[in-house]
Amino acid sequence: MDRPELADFLRRSRERLRPQEVGLPAGPRRRTPGLRREELSQLAGMSADYYMRLEQARSPQPSTQILASLARALRLTEDERDHLYLLAGHRPPAGRLAGDHVRPGLLYLLDQLKETPAHITNDIGDLLAHNTMAEALLGCVCSVREQDRNFVWRWFTDPTIRQIYSPDERRQHSRAHVADLRAAVARRGSDAASTGLVTRLRAASSEFADLWDLHEVAVRRSSRMRVNHAAIGPLELECETLLSPAEDQKLLIFTPPPGTPNIDHLSLLRVLGHDDFTPAAPERR
Repeated sequence: MDRPELADFLRRSRERLRPQEVGLPAGPRRRTPGLRREELSQLAGMSADYYMRLEQARSPQPSTQILASLARALRLTEDERDHLYLLAGHRPPAGRLAGDHVRPGLLYLLDQLKETPAHITNDIGDLLAHNTMAEALLGCVCSVREQDRNFVWRWFTDPTIRQIYSPDERRQHSRAHVADLRAAVARRGSDAASTGLVTRLRAASSEFADLWDLHEVAVRRSSRMRVNHAAIGPLELECETLLSPAEDQKLLIFTPPPGTPNIDHLSLLRVLGHDDFTPAAPERR
């Protein structure tokens, strides 16, 4: 908790707020700009003495409930609200999710990555968009039911997905998928989409159920993957994850480590295409 900064931010936010903006009369004898402390404390549903101590940097740490009331009373934007929480030593509440709609700018960026495999997923692994190189590397999902176009679901229910990965690394990939999904479910507040996916996975895969019960948590930000591609053989790539502002969409970019033969192998993949050697996609059910 940064008491001096919190006190300064509250005071300046209060002074910027005009009485008429919150339904109060301006009055003829206002000596200070904005709202009075007593007015703001009343709007926020707390005692004037407690609010005064907040502005004087001598209060105990406010609860998240008090911060939420202050944010509403001060008419703070989402960015200002998050700043308030951080100054008070709390994690800001989760913002609105981007959902399945990919912003045009992100799609444009994906389209420009013609020599690098890249795809866009949401935070629980649903594939939202991909480029040709990603399809050449990981296979096509065009014949898979839309509700099954999820990387975690396919990893645990479609054996063909694991064929390009080394057998001694598949357990590690399984744990990484589950640990990242566990973090996403908690971040979403266990919403219907994430809990529904977990329920389906537990019913479909005993391996997933056993790993889920371990309660391991690890957000995947960057990693290295080694695959044995059907056309070009062994390939090692770095996976970088770029988050959207809402943090529930990810742009994953697969790049070869500098100074390695993987650069040439990736160029060969671009030349060969993918039509003749990707694993067969599962039939529609």
